Amino acid sequence: MRNTERNVTLRRLLSHARYEVLPTPAAEQAVREHLPPRFTVTVTASPAKGLGATLDMAERLAAAGYDAVPHLAARMVSGRSELQEICDRLIAGGIRTVFVPAGDADPPAGPYAASLDLLEDLKALGSPFPQVGITGYPESHPAIADDLTVQAMWDKRRFATHIVSNLTFDPAVLVKWVNRVRQRGVTMPLLVGVPGPVDRTKLLMTATKIGVGESTKFLVKHRRTMTRLAAPGGFSPERFLERTAAGLSGPEAIVEGLHVYTFNQVGQTEKWRTELLERLGGPVGVAT
Repeated sequence: MRNTERNVTLRRLLSHARYEVLPTPAAEQAVREHLPPRFTVTVTASPAKGLGATLDMAERLAAAGYDAVPHLAARMVSGRSELQEICDRLIAGGIRTVFVPAGDADPPAGPYAASLDLLEDLKALGSPFPQVGITGYPESHPAIADDLTVQAMWDKRRFATHIVSNLTFDPAVLVKWVNRVRQRGVTMPLLVGVPGPVDRTKLLMTATKIGVGESTKFLVKHRRTMTRLAAPGGFSPERFLERTAAGLSGPEAIVEGLHVYTFNQVGQTEKWRTELLERLGGPVGVAT
């Protein structure tokens, strides 16, 4: 792939980026300080903080002019009655997009053991959200076979509008997975998950702020992140994007942009994105 073509792809991806944050006061302050209104920010959900913290922060960000996307972790919702209340609340707050992972709650709070269960009930409630995202797994899920994760995306295609890929640090794995998903007939647009340029110390600090038990889960879940950040030279999201550009550039890949895992280092992540866009010769804003 020629450098010019690669740069065009990188500019497009970086110009269609959204940031994921954990629901903490510091993260909310950082969003308001470093990101312009209309920027898309997704707010995670964790059993330690409860779904209320996610919904509260998403509502405040939406009221401040951001495109807030709460994570509706299926295993944290007690049933259709609570789901209806959540939908009514979010729609009233101007929120039009949600992300529906299964979540880590064990045992589940209600009948939703998997994200598909909640997605089916969203459909039964009239599909209140125009945009609904689901998770894709470029690397093996610890509890689900690879074939089943791809099949799950096919099963969810009637209920979702886009896929957000989970973290991977291997460009070849990501490109191979995208090709495999498309070969299976899944045609939903994809947002590629990539970690921002956060250092190990700040990642540890973030983990310790989300609760003792939850911190352990956080560090286990992102063990590969910690390993890469601790390695000589660390992990470079810029190098990762450069090495995936060729495989993500074609129209058949249907890759619309980036889902950046900031680990609440919003200012550092936005500085990296805008500086890289400037070097690539593109505008520093985000397409809406």
